[in-house]
Amino acid sequence: MALIDCPSCNKKISDKAKTCNHCDFAIGQASNEDLQRKKNLKRFQQQQSIQNQSMLAMLLFIGGFALMYWGTASTDSLQYTLSIGCSVVGFVWYIINRIRLIFVKRAD
Repeated sequence: MALIDCPSCNKKISDKAKTCNHCDFAIGQASNEDLQRKKNLKRFQQQQSIQNQSMLAMLLFIGGFALMYWGTASTDSLQYTLSIGCSVVGFVWYIINRIRLIFVKRAD
């Protein structure tokens, strides 16, 4: 008896089990097409999550610049430091998310 990953929830289950005891996915009755559809849905949901995080990162980046330029912050104030910090964190987070998205799209 070996442990395999459930196609639906990715938790470990027995290879002899007919249904997943975590999510009640009927493994025994699922065809290869059902398993592939579930895998594609999971990848799509992961891509959407990364794209949502990219949007938040972009908003943080733009918000930092807006705070700096429209708030007329001087270079030695806390507002200036926070706006630069938000811009840098937003930019780095956006780049990391785009790289993650590339890896998710290539994984097949």
